[in-house]
Amino acid sequence: MNILIAALLGLVQGLCEFLPVSSSGHLVLFQNIFGINEGAMFFDTMLHLGTLAAVIAVYYRQLWALIKKPFQKKVYLLLLSTLVTTVIAFAFKDLFDSAFEGKFLGIGFLITAVILFLNEKLSHGKKDIEHMKYTESLGVGLMQGVAIFPGVSRSGSTIAGARFFGLSKEAAAEYSFILSIPAILGSLVLQIPDVAAEGLQGTDWGCVIVGTIVAAISGYFAIRWMLRLITKKSLKGFIIYVAALGVLVLCDQLIFNVFFTNPF
Repeated sequence: MNILIAALLGLVQGLCEFLPVSSSGHLVLFQNIFGINEGAMFFDTMLHLGTLAAVIAVYYRQLWALIKKPFQKKVYLLLLSTLVTTVIAFAFKDLFDSAFEGKFLGIGFLITAVILFLNEKLSHGKKDIEHMKYTESLGVGLMQGVAIFPGVSRSGSTIAGARFFGLSKEAAAEYSFILSIPAILGSLVLQIPDVAAEGLQGTDWGCVIVGTIVAAISGYFAIRWMLRLITKKSLKGFIIYVAALGVLVLCDQLIFNVFFTNPF
């Protein structure tokens, strides 16, 4: 890895964490393209810290309100969603770990396209978060759990899930982005044993720092952009993009084997 590739991967993580295209899927894709293996786990962890800083910077007022008054419905809803995702993450950990080799990447992108398409066609709710049912928060947590698969967008799945349950576009986006905080923290905790086992030998700290900073900055602007898109524009462009990307990855997995040598 060099500084340029580190910045590119930071940009990919920052943008794709909050745009409905799957950050994990794009990182797996680019790591396969560039052949990055050594130090990849620690680098990935630091990129997630960058995006965590981005969402905190955008929603610090809402987060401070939750911290000042922790015993409120919104907190309980977020905790329930996170609990469901955590159960799924632990129950299917081996399956998710194997998926990060890229075996199901093409299918993951196609699943994202289907979820976004259904969101565009079926979601017309106008509820705010306070009127969300606890059972509905469990459903959003389930959608987030499925999105652990590389290629399945976390933001796209959770926003669509919240919209399916009747939330307005603005409320769905806020719920999804704030829900990303415990999700990112949870993924960091799960990565600690793997990072410890991998070690930091040979780590290029310049690349790590550049990638993390770029992820934070691009993540901040990605959230701002996504908030404008989801409230005023269509997500059709993202549907076309992830569908085309899914087809291309599947073609490489099944036919060409240029970047993916371990198809199903």
